[in-house]
Amino acid sequence: MALLFLRDIQLSFGAAPLLNKVSLQIEANDRVCIVGRNGEGKSTLLKVIEGLIQADDGTRIVQDGVHIAKLQQEVPHDTHGSVFHIIAEGLGDIAPLLDKFHKLSLKMEQDYSDEVLEHFTQVQQEIDAKNGWELNQKVDTVISKLGLPADAEFSTLSGGMKRRVLLAKALVQEPDILLLDEPTNHLDIPSIQWMENFLNGMRCALVFITHDRSFLQALANRIVELDRGRLSNWECDYHTYLERKAEWLEAEAKQNAEFDKKLAQEETWIRQGIKARRTRNEGRVRALKKLREEHNARRSQQGTATLQANTADTSGKQVIEIKDLSFNFPNKPIVNNLSTVIMRGDKVGIIGENGCGKSTLLALLLDKLAPQSGTIKLGTNLKIAYFDQHRAQLDEERPVIESVLDESDHVEINGQRKHVMGYLGDFLFTPDRARQPVKALSGGERNRLLLARVFAKPSNLLILDEPTNDLDVETLELLEELLMNYQGTVLIVSHDREFLNNVCTSSLVFDAPGDVNEYVGGYDDWLRQRPARYSEINKTGKADKKAEVKVATTETQSAPSAAESKPVPKKKLSYKDQREYDMLPQLLEDLETEIEALNDAIAQPDFYQQDQESVQAKLDQLQNKETELEKAFERWEELEALIS
Repeated sequence: MALLFLRDIQLSFGAAPLLNKVSLQIEANDRVCIVGRNGEGKSTLLKVIEGLIQADDGTRIVQDGVHIAKLQQEVPHDTHGSVFHIIAEGLGDIAPLLDKFHKLSLKMEQDYSDEVLEHFTQVQQEIDAKNGWELNQKVDTVISKLGLPADAEFSTLSGGMKRRVLLAKALVQEPDILLLDEPTNHLDIPSIQWMENFLNGMRCALVFITHDRSFLQALANRIVELDRGRLSNWECDYHTYLERKAEWLEAEAKQNAEFDKKLAQEETWIRQGIKARRTRNEGRVRALKKLREEHNARRSQQGTATLQANTADTSGKQVIEIKDLSFNFPNKPIVNNLSTVIMRGDKVGIIGENGCGKSTLLALLLDKLAPQSGTIKLGTNLKIAYFDQHRAQLDEERPVIESVLDESDHVEINGQRKHVMGYLGDFLFTPDRARQPVKALSGGERNRLLLARVFAKPSNLLILDEPTNDLDVETLELLEELLMNYQGTVLIVSHDREFLNNVCTSSLVFDAPGDVNEYVGGYDDWLRQRPARYSEINKTGKADKKAEVKVATTETQSAPSAAESKPVPKKKLSYKDQREYDMLPQLLEDLETEIEALNDAIAQPDFYQQDQESVQAKLDQLQNKETELEKAFERWEELEALIS
């Protein structure tokens, strides 16, 4: 029996129904991805499944005992509290008691007193009364499984860690169906891959929305497409769906052409007058009326965006020459001794984790920052168009139609003059939408508007900082095609692995803090070519010493010496040393997490706009944490050496 069943769901917010008698069932262990263009109603359908929106008509049936949880789309910016507290909130009313118990447990270890003991005992009794110990164990289990720092402050975590905490909050409810709306939004590639692998190992049904094609292909075993209010089910992976969908659209177009031909013939007949027997004519008139109704009820497929870039005159053959480039913030290396030459026609991907310095590198190339050493030499006759991921070029209050060009209502694309309204139509903006202010647009629409603005400017060098965010799959593929056929040079920052694979001829990769290397090809090509040592670099930028020690131990064991006949007994640590040794892995992990959060904060564009005292305090905090981490690694190695 299905865990959840939707039957003939009808829902409208305007003239055309958003959901038009759609039916869907979710089985145990399903991996269902809802696909469709921006604005088709995918998130609305997810809310109907969750029960947050009541349909105008139709039936929603949930099997007894089935629990549904959701990973929210946006990471909250004003949420505070420990990781334990945030996760425990998923358990409802018992959460405040469990949070108190957790905090008092820590306090008992650090600052024991009779008053603390009394309070601790009282909380224990309240949890006993509500049978809350099993729920507390669930929180501890999820925290351990996802490798989360239980006592860390949520607001200090990186974006990827915050999303991991929110996932834990959903998982602690032990859902039968987990809903995810764009779970990879604004995550870097390592975070996306972690989520991909974790979700693949789950034992509940997944229903998710994503525009990340690599993520979709890796996770989904069923595709559900929402198109013009109708829902179609495809029992296959994403690549197979694309092939079958193309065949289906071709058949639909043929069927519609035959229908339109018959309707045209009947319209011609009725205009000529009724000449045959009356009863037969009345039947034919009724049939014509039915044909007209069917034609009027048909919803045509939404038009396809027509993306064109306004190409300037050809640039010089050598576009950018970088020689021994170095630039670093205090206690944060960005790039050291980078040398490369970018030639005309190159499509260069810039790859790295969030906060590593990708946007800073672009600022150096755009002459917004000066190198601390080395040189950047730009070629001749360059016309640069820049896509800013923060959309700073868009004024929230201005109408869309005034946001494409600053001083004209006509745009000239490769010699063809076009009114700005028609040009916006190429980017799927209706006249009504084009007259609304920018602040009324969705994320995907804002990205399309910014693309329209960037492509209207004559250019032979495109610099695109995360242009793929919030774009639907069809627009993504059109953008790929445009960039592959673009005659100039392209620099792209993106976390979309398939996009990088399809567009890039070479890649600049932040393999480690300050260590930027060049590779031929896109993302998968980089994975094949990168030296093995980079896979051992952790997020603090230091080689993973635990891995190094394990490798060294394995090598020693695999090369027996002449004196091997006498096994050397392992030394036993004292109680104090053993306890310290057992606690060090968690301490290392906590310090690495804090350092990552501090690095993310320092990497924010407005960080150095604060007063000097606040900036220095944060930099000092980072330096202290890095010193603590180094000492902890050294102590770990000392203790490891004692028992080896």
